[in-house]
Amino acid sequence: MISITQEQLYFLINQFFWPLVRILAFLAVDPIFSIRTIPRRVTIGLAVALTVVVAPSLETLPLGQPSGPSALLLLMQQMVVGVSMGFVSRMTFTAIEMAGNLSGMQMGLSFAAQIDPVHGAQTPVIGQLMSIFATLLFLAMNGHLMMLATLVESFHVLPISPSPVAAGAFSSIVYYAEKIFSLGIVLALPVVATLLMTNLVIGVIARASPQMNLFAVGFPITLVVGFAALYFALPAMPAILGGVFDQMVRFEMELLKAFRPVAG
Repeated sequence: MISITQEQLYFLINQFFWPLVRILAFLAVDPIFSIRTIPRRVTIGLAVALTVVVAPSLETLPLGQPSGPSALLLLMQQMVVGVSMGFVSRMTFTAIEMAGNLSGMQMGLSFAAQIDPVHGAQTPVIGQLMSIFATLLFLAMNGHLMMLATLVESFHVLPISPSPVAAGAFSSIVYYAEKIFSLGIVLALPVVATLLMTNLVIGVIARASPQMNLFAVGFPITLVVGFAALYFALPAMPAILGGVFDQMVRFEMELLKAFRPVAG
């Protein structure tokens, strides 16, 4: 019969439980591994497998008894770190989806929506198309492996420690949100600018010929021109989105460094 002493039990909890909390918090928010079509058992199994691989290389926490206020603060700290990393990835993909929503709105497809299996809600079709395109491109670039490598590296950049994290890191998340959503508008700019000029031409034609049915003529033209602009803009997307994904990973590492407790 296998017997485990109290000291051994505390050692196992300190060695494996705290990394598991950070990994689970990250996978629960990350846009790739938190897709609703992925069973929760698969996500939990992946988190446990990563913990078993990562935990032996980490230093044991100087926390004798994994209970009480100190353990609760440590639990919340690991959840905050994991959720923050996953939230950065989520914002990046949301900004790309926003570019598709803006393009679809200008094309007149704002009323066309389908159930998005990623979010579990209705999403405009062009935004869903951009989201699927970005996800497939991310997987083709081995971005999921890069994301897991960043998660594993986070334990070395920001070790698990009872010390409170620096609150100044949250302001950098706001700055990244401003930057990444501005980039989302830039991604939609080719289609939006093309459709703006198209609408100006249609407006001039409607002004010159008032008897023309603007909706019956303008909507098909706007739709065709919008899809053509999107078609010619897609070949440039891999290089642009590759830079966006690299920027996302770099910011996650900078965020971990910003979370480090201030000495003294």
